[in-house]
Amino acid sequence: MKAMLSTAPGGPDALEWTELPDPMPKRGEVRIAVKAAGVNFPDTLIIQDLYQIKPPRPFAPGGEVAGVIDAVGDGVEGWAVGDRVMAMPGFGGFVTSICVPVTACQQIPDAMPFDEAACFVFTYGTSHHALKDRAEIKADETLLILGAAGGVGAAAIELGKAAGARVIAAVSSEDKADFCRDLGADETIIYPREMDRAAQKALSAEIKKIAGPGGIDVAYDAVGGAYAEPVIRSMAWAGRFLVVGFPAGIPAIPLNLVLLKSCQIVGVFWGASIHQDPKGHMKNMAELSDMYAKGQIKPRISASFPMQDAAQALSLIADRKVLGKVVLTT
Repeated sequence: MKAMLSTAPGGPDALEWTELPDPMPKRGEVRIAVKAAGVNFPDTLIIQDLYQIKPPRPFAPGGEVAGVIDAVGDGVEGWAVGDRVMAMPGFGGFVTSICVPVTACQQIPDAMPFDEAACFVFTYGTSHHALKDRAEIKADETLLILGAAGGVGAAAIELGKAAGARVIAAVSSEDKADFCRDLGADETIIYPREMDRAAQKALSAEIKKIAGPGGIDVAYDAVGGAYAEPVIRSMAWAGRFLVVGFPAGIPAIPLNLVLLKSCQIVGVFWGASIHQDPKGHMKNMAELSDMYAKGQIKPRISASFPMQDAAQALSLIADRKVLGKVVLTT
């Protein structure tokens, strides 16, 4: 097997394309011949030791894969060699072969190609958990999404529209705004790449103008940093501000705003929620598969690279140049 390994903390260029012995599945595991692997922002952090999870080195980044089972460990029931499967290993996915517990696997719908399957679980799972479970979003509510052109943000646009919400997509460029409108966003806002105090006030004013007097019912913040405060200043009474990620840094929030708005700041740690509520996760994934079958959601893959070119894919993600999803193929 081949693997893209992190042998020392560093950026994408520090990864090494390496040949390793083929893994053998343990009890309760299956081995997947990887056809595609999704690339996500946490992959850029985990190789720098900046993520919540710090695997022992050497390790391969990559939290989601899709492929075909080619070996089955002892005690496995319900899975067989030849089954098409998508899986969430957490890390280790930038490889040509991987062993995962069957509890991390899901069957790929017949109509779903491998590249879309590798880009499905992480983004849609995160955004569905955020909007449905954490925000309890309702039809006709106003949803603002920061970082709306990225993987989880694009998923949130589709899921927000499927829930009947009015969706405002906030992004950093006109091409990203066009992308979000194509996904179904009702309104778009372009914010600057650098956010000083004057820019914060301007962004808050623009959000309030577009949202109207009712304000933002649900805010989905996949950016963080100085972008969070202008959104909280625009929240509706009893609104829900979802903390999804912070590539722009961890925000400093004046908590008096939360009091004045009587709004909630709600954490979204989807990876942990899978283990806390596995039955709820499986229900959510069944709902997402149904939405995919109905054409309500579909991963937008803007770039595809061979697995050995993972550094290029990670650099696109780190530089926030991605529209939708990036995938690696074998």
